[in-house]
Amino acid sequence: MVDETAEGVHDDGAATSERTTVRRGTPRARYDRGTIVGVLDSALVAHVGVDTPQGPLVLPMAYGHDGETMYLHGAAANSLLGAGADAEICATVTLIDSLVLARSAFHNSMNYRCVVIRGRGRRVDDPVEHEHALRLISDHVVATWDHGRAPSTSEMRRTFVLALPLDEASAKVRTGDPVDEPEDVGGPHWAGTVAVRTVFGRPVPAADMPEGTPVPVPVQRTFGNSGSSA
Repeated sequence: MVDETAEGVHDDGAATSERTTVRRGTPRARYDRGTIVGVLDSALVAHVGVDTPQGPLVLPMAYGHDGETMYLHGAAANSLLGAGADAEICATVTLIDSLVLARSAFHNSMNYRCVVIRGRGRRVDDPVEHEHALRLISDHVVATWDHGRAPSTSEMRRTFVLALPLDEASAKVRTGDPVDEPEDVGGPHWAGTVAVRTVFGRPVPAADMPEGTPVPVPVQRTFGNSGSSA
C-alpha cells in the first residue's frame, strides 16, 4: 500500500485551479513553477489521457516543453492526439526516487516526484511552432536535433503536434523515511529505503555505421564516447 500520511515537502503557494488542487497528502503538494518544471526536465515519458470516441485512453509519450507549454507528437493519424485537439486532456509525469519499506506493509510507500497537467489540447498548425515543438521533444531526450539530417517536408507533414499549456499544473513530492505506527518502532521488523536509479549505458554504433563516424557531441557528453566507430 502507499502511505499518504507521512510528512513530505510542504505546500508552496496555491493551486492554479480547483481541479489541480492536491487533496490527498496535501503536505506534499507543490504548486511553484520551479518544482513543476524541474520534474518535467528530469523525466522522459508522460502518460497522456484523452477521452476518445472509443472510450478513455492513456498512452505513454515522449514530450518536450518550453516552461509554458508541453508538446506531444505522433503520426498524423494518431487517434489519441486527434481526440485531444480542442478537448480536455490530462498528462502525468512521475519519477520514483526510492522504495520506502515500513515495518508494516500497510505503510510501505515510495519517494517520488510527480506532476499532473490538465488543460485543453491545441493542434499546432503554425509551421514555425510545429518545428520548434519537434525540436523541443527531440532535444528533451538527447540534444541531437542539430547533429543529424533535418526532417524532410513530408516527414514534418506526417507528424501531428499537440500543445498543452502548463497553466493548470501541480506537483506532489514525497521524501524521507517510512512512517510507522508508534508501537512498531523499536520492534523486531526492519524499515528503511531502497534507492531507485536510472542508469544509461554507453552508446553503441549501428551495425551499418561506417568506420570513423564520430558520435555527436551531445551524446558524448551525456553517455560517453565509447560508441564511436573505429
